[in-house]
Amino acid sequence: MPKASLDRTVLLPELRLLKVKASTMRGLLMWTEKTSEFEVCPRCALPSRSVYDRRSVLLRDQPLRGRQVLMWVRKRRFSCRHCRRPFTEPVPGVRKGYRTTQRYRKALLWACEHFSDLKRVRGCYRCSAGLLYRVLYEQLELKRRTRLYPWPTKVGIDEHFFKRDKYSDRRSFVTMVVDQKNRRVMEVVDGKETAVLNASLAYIPGRENVRWVALDLADSYRSFARSFFPNARLVADKFHVLRLVNPAINRYLREVVTTREAQPLRNMLRRDRRRLKPWWRSRLDRWLKQHPALHELYQLKEALSHFYRIRGLKRAQRVLTKLTDTMALSRLPEVQTLRRTLMRWRQEVLAYFVCRLTNARTEGYNAKAKLVKRRGYGYRSFVNYRLRLLSACC
Repeated sequence: MPKASLDRTVLLPELRLLKVKASTMRGLLMWTEKTSEFEVCPRCALPSRSVYDRRSVLLRDQPLRGRQVLMWVRKRRFSCRHCRRPFTEPVPGVRKGYRTTQRYRKALLWACEHFSDLKRVRGCYRCSAGLLYRVLYEQLELKRRTRLYPWPTKVGIDEHFFKRDKYSDRRSFVTMVVDQKNRRVMEVVDGKETAVLNASLAYIPGRENVRWVALDLADSYRSFARSFFPNARLVADKFHVLRLVNPAINRYLREVVTTREAQPLRNMLRRDRRRLKPWWRSRLDRWLKQHPALHELYQLKEALSHFYRIRGLKRAQRVLTKLTDTMALSRLPEVQTLRRTLMRWRQEVLAYFVCRLTNARTEGYNAKAKLVKRRGYGYRSFVNYRLRLLSACC
């Protein structure tokens, strides 16, 4: 009875334990054989009971209590009378041509996700670096396929830097598509062109389910979302709209701030005015009166912040129209550029006041992507980087 219980818990299905030997260097050595009455020919699918040969195969199994497990399996070779060709019986839990069990490969994935580095995994599971990387990305791909489902109702799209080509010095970017409803990354695409996005995301069904798409102010993403999601309404991300005026403010600050006494005022200029103390507000106002261009840009920044605190679509439409009309009177080229951007993205900016959807979750996953790259000291293969990122952000 104890031997039968050991066969069920430790061995693979349909295997019978013949002998066990414990070794301090190699762990546990087990000699097993298969106990099925017949086998099915893989070519003609007919049963065969004619055994004419036997051969042993060494398999590596999942470690048992920290000890390596090596399994000698005595496999039979059958002769198919219909095909008149021999075949070797398969072992459940081991793919054809492999010398490791499936539970060993799943244990490698678990170790890679929980150990501090892959060197410790190699030492514990006694495998080469090549086998470890092959098994890791194979299991990550199988794990990804179990999480496939149709498009949700809310989607976020954003990009982040991937790597720089060492020959052409060209920067390559990665587009991340986030499921805002289920709070996970759906797909990662190499590039941000419309044709690349269409080809990479076409396999996901149910694109007509998407009702809202949050994105930054990129024309390529807008054209892609309009053509790919027929029933979706686009929403310009609040964070990207508010930061439109920051480059102009920083440009004028580099020209104005030259002393250490004005450095605190520079920091106060970037903060929200509602969070400043009264004496800081008065001091900042006195300093801005000496710099009219900075004063105008600061008022525009505060006007945009006030605009996003409005409740109601109709009121937001009136405030945005009044704001763009006021910006038309400015003589600063940066203000005119910002006005044209707001006019081109007017419908997407106003859509925020209907659903209150932002791309904050997508930006958070972008930060996690930086941690994944930093932990791996960078990635050369986008396929491996995609699998790692999808596993970390699921």
